[in-house]
Amino acid sequence: MMQNEIVNPLLVRKYNQPVPRYTSYPTVPYWQEVIDRENWENSFRKRFSEENHVHGISLYIHLPFCESLCTYCGCNKKITTNHSVEEVYLSAIEKEWTLYRKLMNQAPVIRELHIGGGTPTFFSPRNLDRLFTSIFKHSIIHPKHEFSIEGHPNNTTVQHLKVLYNAGFRRISYGVQDNDPDVQRIINRIQPFENVKYATEKARETGFQSVNFDLIYGLPLQTTETVRNTINKVSGLMPDRIAYYSYAHVPWASKGQRLFDESNLPSAEEKLALYIEGKNLLLHHGYADIGMDHFALPADDLYKAWDKGKLHRNFMGYTTQNTGILLGLGVSSISDTGNAYAQNEKALHDYYEQINKGILAVRKGYFLSNEDRSFKKYILDISCKGQTEFKPADKEILEGFVFPKLEGLQTDKLIQFSEAGLQLTPQGHYFIRNICSAFDLHLDGTKNERALFSKSI
Repeated sequence: MMQNEIVNPLLVRKYNQPVPRYTSYPTVPYWQEVIDRENWENSFRKRFSEENHVHGISLYIHLPFCESLCTYCGCNKKITTNHSVEEVYLSAIEKEWTLYRKLMNQAPVIRELHIGGGTPTFFSPRNLDRLFTSIFKHSIIHPKHEFSIEGHPNNTTVQHLKVLYNAGFRRISYGVQDNDPDVQRIINRIQPFENVKYATEKARETGFQSVNFDLIYGLPLQTTETVRNTINKVSGLMPDRIAYYSYAHVPWASKGQRLFDESNLPSAEEKLALYIEGKNLLLHHGYADIGMDHFALPADDLYKAWDKGKLHRNFMGYTTQNTGILLGLGVSSISDTGNAYAQNEKALHDYYEQINKGILAVRKGYFLSNEDRSFKKYILDISCKGQTEFKPADKEILEGFVFPKLEGLQTDKLIQFSEAGLQLTPQGHYFIRNICSAFDLHLDGTKNERALFSKSI
């Protein structure tokens, strides 16, 4: 969208409703509260035997510890300055990996690995090296692997970077969020720009090929001026990717957010203005808008995947890889076999208890029907490609359930659709979550969505 174009404020008010972010379909609140562990193990075992030798597998490892609380954060985290927790947690990860290895009929081919948190660089370089050594032992590293980690600019050291590089990591993501001192104070994320600059330069000197910055719009005290200053400043470092996330205000689920005075939060219209300001600046600095909240330079692999229509989205966000199986290790981690989801225990003591008993720590989960898999693809296509093609086999459900919703979206000029498929309009890109929700067969009003999801804008 060009700078002189605006989004209709009436549409902003109309569509600023609680809807999922669609990192999965069906979304987590609609999963079974207690998964059948035996069925999950059978699903994993079968899918692994089908996918591993063809595409390899993706791994996500959750490291939940942080030394201080960022009050905006809705992630599963544990605040502590006691680093002795590293040893106990890594031992549990190693045991969990051993339990999954028993379900594998061959050496795993690791194609994608992402370390998230929490603050992964809370862990010492030595302990990160221990983690990689245990995971890679008796595994095969795919020649086209992609390893990435989330780093904190305040505590990512040169030694961290060297250990990561030697283990095969070439991508790092830094949580920048906002450079304004007042915004940083209110979200308890004091992070001098000099630290961001140093961490970025050292990553590149070490050999990292892709640096991502996470930025957030909609934070308390943000204005178009603070957003403009932040983006102009970080663009000077030319990170290869920038994730420009909408702040999800869910104080009922994240206690830290209850500390905010909600009068300091922007309205829906103000929040969208922050996004448009940021997006236009990113386009001005040479970035391309490649999907929901994500921007990349044309030389980056994520842009190339988007340009070729091969972008994929999972619990780790947008990725160039689509292995067919994602295995999550650690507290609250989520696994996806394509046919089923499973989420680990969210509380550390419950996670430790299950692992120490010698059983998988999976708690919630969902086994997808053929109908679920079909509509999952529509949602993935829309969020990754901005378009989708309809299957004739789904005609009855589409005409009875989806098309009536699409007619309203088309009237509002957010999409164009026919019996063959759907295409987003330029204005529709601002409402991707709403458009995806038209295909959500589980979002039927029987649950209180207002208490489950953040608003779409």
